[in-house]
Amino acid sequence: MPQTLITHRRTRSEQWYQRAQELLIEGVNSPSRGSSVFSPAPVVLERGRGTQVWDLDGNQYTDFMMSFGALIHGHAHPAIVKAASEALAQGSHFASSTPAELAAAERFCRMVPSAEAVRFCNTGTEATMLALRLARAHTGRNKLLKFEGHYHGWYDPYLLNAHSHPPGKLGTPQAPARIPDSAGIPARVFDDVVLAPWNDFEQLERVMGEHGDSLAAAITEPIMANMGCIPPREGYLQKLRELTSRHGVLLILDEVVTGFRYAPGGCQELFGITPDLSTFGKALGAGFPIGAVAGPRSLLEALRWGDNMVLHYGTFNGHRMTMQVVAASLELLEAHRGAAFRRLQATGDAAIAGLRQVFARHGTAAVVQGFGPMFQVYFTERDAIRDYRDYCAYADKAKYARFVHALLERGIYMSPSNGLHWIISTAHGESDVAALLSAADSACSALQ
Repeated sequence: MPQTLITHRRTRSEQWYQRAQELLIEGVNSPSRGSSVFSPAPVVLERGRGTQVWDLDGNQYTDFMMSFGALIHGHAHPAIVKAASEALAQGSHFASSTPAELAAAERFCRMVPSAEAVRFCNTGTEATMLALRLARAHTGRNKLLKFEGHYHGWYDPYLLNAHSHPPGKLGTPQAPARIPDSAGIPARVFDDVVLAPWNDFEQLERVMGEHGDSLAAAITEPIMANMGCIPPREGYLQKLRELTSRHGVLLILDEVVTGFRYAPGGCQELFGITPDLSTFGKALGAGFPIGAVAGPRSLLEALRWGDNMVLHYGTFNGHRMTMQVVAASLELLEAHRGAAFRRLQATGDAAIAGLRQVFARHGTAAVVQGFGPMFQVYFTERDAIRDYRDYCAYADKAKYARFVHALLERGIYMSPSNGLHWIISTAHGESDVAALLSAADSACSALQ
């Protein structure tokens, strides 16, 4: 085992955080980075290379967050730095079309099975907003099927039951309690939202039988990534595809987290699903802000200017520098017949197997769930966490936070939020896995 790094000293991070709170609410621009997750203050990072990051105090960590999954090639990959630098030197963005947009689109559509056409935007949230608007315009219906525990960005209609709550507040699977995730949303916004459990065949059949003919769209993550990492039951996504097709409902596959991570074409390729629309973000941009909606040309043609068009503006849509980065990143993923994906899978599986052995050796009740480049640890007596209700009832989120804080002190950078997940990039290798397992072994000893 490698020597475990010790990173107790965070004086400068704490000083910076105190200053930041004078001008930034909670000292951050997204609560997932603040003291609601990191205690008593966030680790403030200032540079990174490959799989390593350094904070303001000079502490070094092996990064398994990878910018919430955006850094598919790790920090400061030479090809990404080159693409961004060259684009910036020539002009980062213009009020015009650029060749970079087509280069990115050609690579994108070559990789994603369902993509006859693509529209680029700036974030995953924007992508899911546009997908819903396209679905409503195409079907002439307004209602949306949204599943418990899934997060599709901070657009109003999606913000139901995307956070963990005490099991007693959830209602029944047949009649889920509708719990808004944000203040400031008019209650009538949710009149068009049908809420249902995920990974439950019986409830899916019931909901589609009752509401299918009035739904414009059903949106789902292929792997539930907002409650850690919860894979679909065998055949569940296929059943969802069958039922949505039967009722004329557009299936939106939200691949903002999973896209360009599990396979060249994302989880739709991995699971053999053909969605009507799919959304992308995170890894697509290799660290730059990006979103995308893809699908058949017959659906995306609604964006063409004219009567009854689906309006989609954006100053930074198809941002020239980002498009050059996207093209360079996808070229790396395509190289050597997809060797990058085999590496992602093998490295992630090694980390998962190793963590399971660490917990077994310490007699710690925990499951390591997921496969390949994305996984999560749940401290539980259960053999698996299979859905949102399992997560709310059986995952010991406080123990997980203590575990990750212990890892942070041992040179592993990860979010203490159990609702996020561990990310493997193409930069990770055997030494990074070894560092993780050494730190996890030490952390388990400290927590006992």
